[in-house]
Amino acid sequence: MYPVSRYSQRLELRELVLDDVAAMHAVYGSTTATEHLSFEPRTMDQVAQVVTRSVASATAEPRTEYALAVVQRETGDLIGSGRLATDPHQQRGATFGFALRPDTWGVGYGLETVRLLLGLAFEELHLHRVWGARSPLNEASAKTMTAAGMVEEGVIRAHIQKAGRWRDSVVHAILDDEWTARSQSI
Repeated sequence: MYPVSRYSQRLELRELVLDDVAAMHAVYGSTTATEHLSFEPRTMDQVAQVVTRSVASATAEPRTEYALAVVQRETGDLIGSGRLATDPHQQRGATFGFALRPDTWGVGYGLETVRLLLGLAFEELHLHRVWGARSPLNEASAKTMTAAGMVEEGVIRAHIQKAGRWRDSVVHAILDDEWTARSQSI
């Protein structure tokens, strides 16, 4: 499916473009924004490589990755990214993740982003299961995923190596019927 464009009251998910590198660097280059992510802050060149790869993979057939910009509708500013990646080892399943610029935290953009990604996953891609993993210390992400209807399923031990140390990840997931029931009650 290309191009992706989904809206909430305040946000839009859209395809990344090459001109997004500097704005994406404000997220992926930030020590604060990447504290709980699976990677260290990235250089501008590294972010350019990620964006270039994401732009190229957007038109692949079949499409297996949806790396999308999170944009404030009112200003048009890119404030983060969201990603869905289908899992070839799981029927109609995908992993997801999101990251926002730190100056936009605390106003509900994370929850809106997760809901937009899950809407894409279940309403447009007709997936069965979506899961994401978070740092055990990232309580804000735990609250966001729970508020979106995701269930904490358990821990993947020593899942991520960052700064030379292994870190666990806490898994949250949601199924298509849970999404449908939750969407109808909102």
